[in-house]
Amino acid sequence: MAHSRVLVVNNGTLSLQQLRKRFEELGSDTEAVDAASVPARVDGRYQAIVLSGTKVRAWDRDYYKPLVDLVMGSDVPVFGICGGMQILAVSAGGRLAEGPQRVGGYEAQVDTSEALFTYVKPTVTVFHRHTLYLRQAPDGFRSIGRSEHAPVEFMRSDDGRIFGSQAHLEFRSDGLEILRGFAQLYR
Repeated sequence: MAHSRVLVVNNGTLSLQQLRKRFEELGSDTEAVDAASVPARVDGRYQAIVLSGTKVRAWDRDYYKPLVDLVMGSDVPVFGICGGMQILAVSAGGRLAEGPQRVGGYEAQVDTSEALFTYVKPTVTVFHRHTLYLRQAPDGFRSIGRSEHAPVEFMRSDDGRIFGSQAHLEFRSDGLEILRGFAQLYR
């Protein structure tokens, strides 16, 4: 049986190896490219796209235009993680706000009726490393998880194809189980 392939877009994360390793543990081959080098189309080469975190550029629409065009023009499931979610939200008209710096494990409540959360309980502990937050889901998306400081801890597009997580899911066991739920969507 052929493995599924995931295109992992490196937006400057410090944890690219860990992110790729998680998808490989879940039975997917990965290929990593940076945001400036994304292909124009998926063309059947990938069954999913994952956007890594980023340090400072989530609001830079011009820089991320080729990436956003790829995501919006594809028909495969997409998962934006931390800054990757912020890129997706900003491109859809969302606004980021400064908040308290969080580094480490934090609890979030998730909507377990969502397929993404099939393998977790209603309260998860996920890893954070950021100071920017999405306060409201942009048009075309809805919040499917929240935490004390992030009313949009997780989001999903109205068509159910694009997901986002404020947390770094490449760390902690609950993060792996959420990624497992995502992997079930493209197999």
